[in-house]
Amino acid sequence: MKLDKNTVAKRYGKSLYELAAEKGQVEDIYQKLLVLREIFEAAPDLGDILSDRRLNMQEKRSIMDELVKNFDGMIYNALEVIFQYGRMYDLLLIIDEYEKRYDESMGVLLGSITTAIPLKKEQKTKLTTNIAQKFGYKIANLQEKVDPAIVGGIIVETNGKVIDGSLKTRIENLRNELSK
Repeated sequence: MKLDKNTVAKRYGKSLYELAAEKGQVEDIYQKLLVLREIFEAAPDLGDILSDRRLNMQEKRSIMDELVKNFDGMIYNALEVIFQYGRMYDLLLIIDEYEKRYDESMGVLLGSITTAIPLKKEQKTKLTTNIAQKFGYKIANLQEKVDPAIVGGIIVETNGKVIDGSLKTRIENLRNELSK
């Protein structure tokens, strides 16, 4: 049974993070993963090329040798394992999973906020501070989305939770209550 991308990313990312923590190399590995992310974002097809059948194994190996020559230790080993299992197309997701664990250990809350109109800088700063405190984090790193369809209010999504304080949802809830 073939595992889906998210399951693979969670397993690899978690394993790499736990090994890095065990070896006291969490920050060093994180910095190297950021470099890898830049490489794979600059060449978006690289993961697919190293995983699919476009190239024969010798051609892939040649590309991999060029890629891994700048890495050693844990990152080198991780790249080799991921390559051997044909999962290089999952590398960005694996890096994302490691980053989630890294941010969690640093007290950073990741998530998103959706508003009907763009927030002013001071509004966003105050909101992110309040959200971080509410969830027990030092700081919150929230991606801002604008969706005029929510009419007003805010929707916060983080840690698998959604706090929907949008005017649209309040109106829908009121409508449902009145129609009972």
